[in-house]
Amino acid sequence: MTQAVPVVEGRAIVQDYQVPGSLFTGAKSVRALNGIDFRVEKGKTLAIVGESGSGKSTLARIIALIDAPTGGELRIEGDVVDIRKRRPGPDLRSRVQMVFQNPYGSLNPRQKVGDVLMEPLVINTSVAAAERRDRAEAMLKRVGLQPEHFNRYPHMFSGGQRQRIAIARALMLNPSLLVLDEPVSALDLSVQAQVLNLLADLQDEFHLTYVFVSHDLSVVRYIADEVMVISKGVAVEQGSREAVFANPQHPYTRSLFAATPVTDVAAIRVRIERRTAARAAAR
Repeated sequence: MTQAVPVVEGRAIVQDYQVPGSLFTGAKSVRALNGIDFRVEKGKTLAIVGESGSGKSTLARIIALIDAPTGGELRIEGDVVDIRKRRPGPDLRSRVQMVFQNPYGSLNPRQKVGDVLMEPLVINTSVAAAERRDRAEAMLKRVGLQPEHFNRYPHMFSGGQRQRIAIARALMLNPSLLVLDEPVSALDLSVQAQVLNLLADLQDEFHLTYVFVSHDLSVVRYIADEVMVISKGVAVEQGSREAVFANPQHPYTRSLFAATPVTDVAAIRVRIERRTAARAAAR
């Protein structure tokens, strides 16, 4: 039986940065990623875990086609992608989108929400203006906002609402892969659960594949199918969520688990769903 082509695959990904030196030593090269291998199947979520400075966000930016790796090979749906030679065109951009950590900084404060959502269609497609508006309003509704929010500015929304807007913008081009870099870390715990609930529902509805960067193990345990643990640019452990959480093999993974307070995000989600159902029944 032929194995399905993964939505995204990395082979021996390396990233080096030039760091200014002193008057006597000159510039030097620092290796942020050292030979990272991974693959993510359609409809699955790979969580990338590690401490600050481990290289997880660097890898996320490479997967999202923002930065070019120094070495190695990146494939998107079987196609080799090398943005060192050629910048991604509209077709490739439509397949890969990114949601950033800070919902306050990732949206243009001078743009109305409707323009934020329509901008990817303006840049990458020839969709008519009326259809762009219809699709933007439909996506707003799909992420839990209302059509009247179309003409409001980002500062008029809460952090959780802004992250919903960022997710809606990322979905406007119907991507197959979303790269999510700490998408709930700036939100309150109850709002985190709501956004994670939304992401899970969207993944099922649109058959999305996620690369999910996080330092929060309770979030990872809730959303991931596969887990990759990175330390100092090296993938020290990879495996299914169940295997990694039940029996971590590497000392670094065990130290992460020991140092991280555990919050039951899944239980919070259940409480939110029950509260929502109770309110609906009372109407």
